[in-house]
Amino acid sequence: MHDDGLKRRLDLEIETLSLNQLNDLGNQAVRMGLIAGHGYHKGQYELIRQGQVLTMTVEHAFQYLQNLIRSVRE
Repeated sequence: MHDDGLKRRLDLEIETLSLNQLNDLGNQAVRMGLIAGHGYHKGQYELIRQGQVLTMTVEHAFQYLQNLIRSVRE
């Protein structure tokens, strides 16, 4: 049982780190003027870009924001 509790705690910490990284990317995209806003809503991540709300998984949002920021920097 002890191993199950430890695994759950580690999974939660990893998920928290991922969400923090996603939040940082979203904030960076807002500062760069690439999106108007972002946030986690009903199990999905929402981005507001060009007047539209884009809803996607956390994983897809992370990749989307990375690609969006990278495209401007290149």
